[in-house]
Amino acid sequence: MTSGARELHETVEGRLHLVGQRYTPNRRALVDALVRARGPVSIGDLLVGRRTVPQSSAYRNLAVLEQAGVIRRVITDDDFARFELDEGLTEHHHHLVCSNCGRIEDVAIPADVERSIGRTFDRLAKGAGFASVGHRLDLIGRCRSCA
Repeated sequence: MTSGARELHETVEGRLHLVGQRYTPNRRALVDALVRARGPVSIGDLLVGRRTVPQSSAYRNLAVLEQAGVIRRVITDDDFARFELDEGLTEHHHHLVCSNCGRIEDVAIPADVERSIGRTFDRLAKGAGFASVGHRLDLIGRCRSCA
């Protein structure tokens, strides 16, 4: 295991500990699958080749990982939630979401645009009495295949 992978798993274990949960082998397998996926994936995609893990157990484990701030749910227009590692474990990015097929692509925007968006959202939050912590942008449209 690389030092990066070891550090990731130690961080995940620490986050789970903070919410009174253990880092079980099934949770570790889900985290490893999300690392390999390199983008938001459905529960079906996470369970491919893992017939020994019931879907209900996977959903419960994903809920615990989400509560601990290890993963985040990406909302799409279709019936299937997608999951990815939390940005605190990877890097800040946004998504392009196809409103027809549900395909999601990670997208990074130029640093100067990101700073401008951050400042704008901070001003909006402050004006509404919110303490701004971060932002997520999902651009909804149609992918090349569906357009």
